[in-house]
Amino acid sequence: MAEQKSSGASQAPKKDLKTVKAEQKARRKAEKTQAKEDKKAKKANKRGFFKQIADVFQMTRKYDPSIIWWMVGAFVAALAIGFVIGLFTGSPLLWTLMFIPLGLLAAIIIMNKKAEKAAFAQIDGRPGAAGAALSQLGRGWVVEDEPIAVNPRTQETVFRATGKAGVVLVADGDYNRAKRLVEKQRKHLQRFLPNVEIRVLQVGHGPNETALHQVKPTIKRMRKTLNRHEVRAVEQRISSMPVNNLGIPKGVDPNKMRPDRKAMRGR
Repeated sequence: MAEQKSSGASQAPKKDLKTVKAEQKARRKAEKTQAKEDKKAKKANKRGFFKQIADVFQMTRKYDPSIIWWMVGAFVAALAIGFVIGLFTGSPLLWTLMFIPLGLLAAIIIMNKKAEKAAFAQIDGRPGAAGAALSQLGRGWVVEDEPIAVNPRTQETVFRATGKAGVVLVADGDYNRAKRLVEKQRKHLQRFLPNVEIRVLQVGHGPNETALHQVKPTIKRMRKTLNRHEVRAVEQRISSMPVNNLGIPKGVDPNKMRPDRKAMRGR
């Protein structure tokens, strides 16, 4: 009996050792599998990135076929600059090769600019397009997600952005109706913000209107009249203002509003 117990005790550690080795083997196998999957995912992401660039290029080319010549021109211009610098330094070939990445970067920048313009062209004229243009302002600007005023029958809208240039109201739709709508909003704001610059932009293609793709650069060029702390104070003041009757409830999509049937019948 004693011998059997001792033999059983000696077999137990061997069994545990086999289990540990099996677990280590399974762990190494799992790590190799995970490494292969990560490598495949990385390659898929790279293919996705280039596919995305190709898709953007194709979309932009449909809107503006001249994009390929602009991109080639930017690339060649960068190489020419490198070649000229190389002539002065005595290494034209070396400098030309060094400017190849800069040429590619210049071509991509041109494509991005053209793609942005093409994207705006696709939504130009649609109700609420001004909100999409304002959403591109980026850091330093507080942009309302919803229009602060809307004409439910004709769908003119007014959006608001607050930044260092003050308060900017951007209206889109029929020029005369949008002008009346945004002017009422401007007067409403002016009563509560008498010392703040309130600017108005109307989106369109008329002589006194701003093209949709020019909304962002136009606002960026505006003279700065507020600092960061003043922008925060103005935004807090706006949020505490009583709701204007011209505003719409949050979450309401003007594109899904029901039309006034009496107005459609001419009554």
